Amino acid sequence: MLASVSARLSITLLAWLALPMSGPVLAKDQAGEGQEAQVRQDTTETPQLLPLKVSYNASMDKGISLNGSAIRTLEERNDGTWIYRTKVDSFIADIDEWLILRWQDNRVVPLKYRYRLSGFLIRKREEAIDFDWENGIASGHHEGDRFSLELEPGALDPMGYQLQLHQDIRAGKREMEYRVIDKGGYDTDRFAVIDEEILRTDQGNVNTLKAEKVRDGGSKRQTLMWFAPDQEYLLIRLRQVEPDGSSYEIMINDAELRR
Repeated sequence: MLASVSARLSITLLAWLALPMSGPVLAKDQAGEGQEAQVRQDTTETPQLLPLKVSYNASMDKGISLNGSAIRTLEERNDGTWIYRTKVDSFIADIDEWLILRWQDNRVVPLKYRYRLSGFLIRKREEAIDFDWENGIASGHHEGDRFSLELEPGALDPMGYQLQLHQDIRAGKREMEYRVIDKGGYDTDRFAVIDEEILRTDQGNVNTLKAEKVRDGGSKRQTLMWFAPDQEYLLIRLRQVEPDGSSYEIMINDAELRR
């Protein structure tokens, strides 16, 4: 039971532990081509990336307590590239996931992606992807199996598409589609903004845009996200419901943004 729950939780945390924000909400410090959305984009200039550090709380249903913490950071390096990192520490699992990227023409250009999961009573997992844009090749390994793929224009990795999603919603897009390299192959991930909703939080009521991951009609898994337009489209909440009816949720705890 613990191993099964741990595996599902690890996937949820890995894929969704916070989309980065570009504005000072809840902050301590106030101071290639590719797949395009099929709807209009706001004419305002897309905000540039800003260094940040965000912490999250996660919860699970069925009386299971996580008692863990997650930190996500985004920092610019001396050579002009960025490093985007998530670290999860809990009694169930430890995750270290990071991406080195370029931010170019309002798009994430992934360069090097690494992921490592370890923990009690769960199988260790590792993944690595190196993006050679000059020669058009992505290569790496997933759980020991090596792979090499031809790079498609606009291809992303399991972390980079999250950053791209946030920026695209903030730029006014309401339907998004990305080609993502994961587990040695390509996936097509689709997202849509579906509603406006007032969300109750510890800080009061927040006006949000409710978005979902678009899945095949027969899928019983559901992923919902709430972004706050009045607060720089910060991801306020994320909820995932699994096919067996269990659910997982993340809520922002604290954030630090540096201009």
